[in-house]
Amino acid sequence: VKNTKGEDIGSIKNIMLNVRTGAIEYVVLSFGGFLGIGEKLFAIPFKSLYLDEVKEAFILDVNKEFLDCAPGFDKDRWPETNSRHWNDVT
Repeated sequence: VKNTKGEDIGSIKNIMLNVRTGAIEYVVLSFGGFLGIGEKLFAIPFKSLYLDEVKEAFILDVNKEFLDCAPGFDKDRWPETNSRHWNDVT
């Protein structure tokens, strides 16, 4: 995953599906760390990404500083996504 400046901001670790519709709800973005140590995980709504076929990467409009400061989630406590609020996140 790259940002709009072309900087590498992480990789997609998992894809979470809506089991009723089969649609991708969100992806789990891994940011920072080394070999899984110190990495931060973020649940990113799939609609927030777009595919750049030329760069062969998903693009997310955030900068590295935002991800450095933003709270991620623990790999053992995944975010709840079955609430109505989740559908309003962009």
